[in-house]
Amino acid sequence: MNQMIPELKYDANGLIPTIIQDVSNNEVLMLAYMNEESLRKTIEGGKTCFWSRSRQEFWTKGLTSGNVQNVKEILYDCDADTLLVKVEQVGAGACHTGERTCFFRKIEK
Repeated sequence: MNQMIPELKYDANGLIPTIIQDVSNNEVLMLAYMNEESLRKTIEGGKTCFWSRSRQEFWTKGLTSGNVQNVKEILYDCDADTLLVKVEQVGAGACHTGERTCFFRKIEK
């Protein structure tokens, strides 16, 4: 199934979780999912491209909002089942709510 990077392990739906991290300060910006084609588009285009599980279509971050993510580095974990994409975040933020990061809510103890 996976031709581009054979060791990557996609789930039963052909998806791999992808953590997006700011390259300048290591802040975790978001979590999304890629399939092999969106990973290929990300590598070739230099901008993050994901597979939308809800819409069942590709989406390139920032096409509508202008908050693009310029890819600086792509890594994968020791189990080859999660990607880490380090980006330069351009624009207000990574979250669709307008926040800088999707991880802005805190669970209090």
